[in-house]
Amino acid sequence: MTENLIADEVPWADTLTAYDEEHFAIYLRLIEACADNASEEEMAQAILGIDPRQESARARKAVRSHLDRTHWLISSGYKELFPG
Repeated sequence: MTENLIADEVPWADTLTAYDEEHFAIYLRLIEACADNASEEEMAQAILGIDPRQESARARKAVRSHLDRTHWLISSGYKELFPG
């Protein structure tokens, strides 16, 4: 997958993927945005580069998919980052 290409839906696996590695900074920015109570529209525009006014369904789908993956990373995926 080309770096910086934002998928509408994150490729899902029970392990870290190449997409995760390429987009790790996005996941970190989403964590920060959630802590700052940013709206989905703000996250779509500022982090994913999707204009929610022009592509509302795509923006919503992409934000929720990336947030789901971010939640997985926080809850269990991080364990792969610290082997042993």
